[in-house]
Amino acid sequence: MAGYKLISFDKIPSTQTHALQMVANGTARDHTVIMAEAQSAGRGRYRRTWVSHHGNLYVSFIFDAYERDPRLSYVVAVAVAETLTAFGIHPKIKWPNDILIDGKKVCGILIEYAGQFVIVGIGINIKTNPTVPNYKTTKLDNYATIEKSDLLNKLMKNLDKWRRMDFPLVRARWMDLATGLNKNVKYRGDQVELIGINENGALVLRNGSRYVLAYGDEITM
Repeated sequence: MAGYKLISFDKIPSTQTHALQMVANGTARDHTVIMAEAQSAGRGRYRRTWVSHHGNLYVSFIFDAYERDPRLSYVVAVAVAETLTAFGIHPKIKWPNDILIDGKKVCGILIEYAGQFVIVGIGINIKTNPTVPNYKTTKLDNYATIEKSDLLNKLMKNLDKWRRMDFPLVRARWMDLATGLNKNVKYRGDQVELIGINENGALVLRNGSRYVLAYGDEITM
């Protein structure tokens, strides 16, 4: 399993919550993966519900992290996209944490820091995709036949590969895969143009002739 310790469940409330509990009780270790066949209380950003039926991939990775790194979300998104590419699929990345196929969401990513660790939660639709109001979703089965174990193994290898990569290479690949570049986004009430990201992981925005750097959730697409 590519140097990872895998902890697998049939159904738990949330792989992310379980990983955070491991950090809290002192049992978390670097390169641990929590996987569940289904989740009863899966969640995404802002604690939004992540519908988690059987057949899909729900995993949370525990990695050592002694400081927060705003570049990590780009690393993870590229690793996921490259994993799907390996199976003949052509994904795009929508900032900040969605992986799309044909403009439809197939994967969500949630990154949370706790103690000396970072928990990277990844949910990929394989067999089923939820119906979400005003948001198109899809599943890998519409494009290829992929075994969950093969998907997880490739994902683990790509996470290690891209976490080791120099960030300029990550940045270049993210820019290749990103959707919404050179399009308008909302920033602090203004319509600005999304140019890309810089070497520190900040979003580069253009407001008329002025360039602005933004972090976190300061923009909406």
